Amino acid sequence: MRQSTERLFGTDGIRGTANRHPLTPAVAVAVGAVTASVLAGGERKKIVVGRDPRISSEMLESALISGILSAGVDVVPVGVLPTPAVGHLARVLGAAGGVMISASHNPFPDNGIKLFGPDGAKLPEETEAEIERRLSDYSWVSAQGPVGSGVGRRQADLRARELYLDSLRSRWSGSGDLSRMRIVIDAANGAASDLIGPLFASLGAQPFVFFAGPNGININLHCGSMHPETLSELVRMTNADVGLALDGDGDRLLCCDHEGALLDGDDLLAILALDYQRREVLSHRTVVATVMSNLGLDRTLQEAGVRVIRTPVGDRHVAAAMHARGLNLGGEQSGHLLLLDQAASADGLRAALEILRVVLTTGTPLARLRRLQKYPQRQLSLVVREKKPIESMPAVEEALAQVERILGDQGRILLRYSGTETKIRLLIEGPEPRVLEQCEERLLLALRREGILLP
Repeated sequence: MRQSTERLFGTDGIRGTANRHPLTPAVAVAVGAVTASVLAGGERKKIVVGRDPRISSEMLESALISGILSAGVDVVPVGVLPTPAVGHLARVLGAAGGVMISASHNPFPDNGIKLFGPDGAKLPEETEAEIERRLSDYSWVSAQGPVGSGVGRRQADLRARELYLDSLRSRWSGSGDLSRMRIVIDAANGAASDLIGPLFASLGAQPFVFFAGPNGININLHCGSMHPETLSELVRMTNADVGLALDGDGDRLLCCDHEGALLDGDDLLAILALDYQRREVLSHRTVVATVMSNLGLDRTLQEAGVRVIRTPVGDRHVAAAMHARGLNLGGEQSGHLLLLDQAASADGLRAALEILRVVLTTGTPLARLRRLQKYPQRQLSLVVREKKPIESMPAVEEALAQVERILGDQGRILLRYSGTETKIRLLIEGPEPRVLEQCEERLLLALRREGILLP
């Protein structure tokens, strides 16, 4: 499976270096105006706008809001909140949609724009494509904007933060007593930093919270879900029962057990799937994962009578497959977990509470809940000079064919370009680690021959 298409929108909205194309204020104004035009359909509606705490988010927020207002659509600015909060608020406030300014797990120089529909779910690719098409003719769109009282206005809603927190608290009733559990939380210096204390205090918990002091440039810096080794060390240092790590915009979750061993999104999805199956609340006895999930997920869940459906990378694709089939549980290895009975998009805090609920209600430590038997995997994420079409590189095509023959039906290889970064990602999976290492070397040699890798 290979991906090589260049678009403004990637697998998770628009992303890049802030103040460089396409993440400039000028582009943000245009994106705001066109998005408002598409979502509101010419009517006087409102759009929720949130941001993460990185230094460039205020700059892009101002530009985006200006664009939305210029299209005659009102804005509900909610400030720094997690990405899933923006989706939730778009739905409960009856908005035409939501916009989140964040580069998620990326370092602070990057930023991004994520778009939500009125249902709180990320916009489908077709709608993003329509927005991108209209952006090419933005000069005409801007010339036709409303004047006088027709321009949009800001509508602050002081309930926004509590509406989101209440949606999290409301699911906890009867789930157990957190006061005796030693919990460590790594907030990634991100968008959820200010919510963790109030949320867990209201549930009777007193977690050890680290990396919850965002200053604009420390988001995801040696912390959060991209640095699970930090969480592992914190768990051992505090003698905690459970460790929870979010990412910069709060839509991912990774965990550590009491020994500091990592549980990734596949592990957590398996825990929830087996719990849902046991309680007979798993819709159609089926979960959705992506092509990046470990093959062991399929084998482990099949033994429990649970089917796994796979989609392309991106929680939006997972959500779309779940909606199409009426399913309530899905996720990605990266830590996006979707609980569609509760929310329309991935939510790190919501997933954390669900994992803690399983630990408490079963009386089973996280280490023993881990049932997933994983296949060996090798994964690389390599910076490239350009996203040259994979099919146009003969050496890479030949190496892929060789590796596919070597692995046969006992493994698989996935080579694709990142939809959010200038990187190419490689995943090789199979029963023999030594064979995987040899296959990886073949692919790396081929990529170097084609000259697309940066030193």
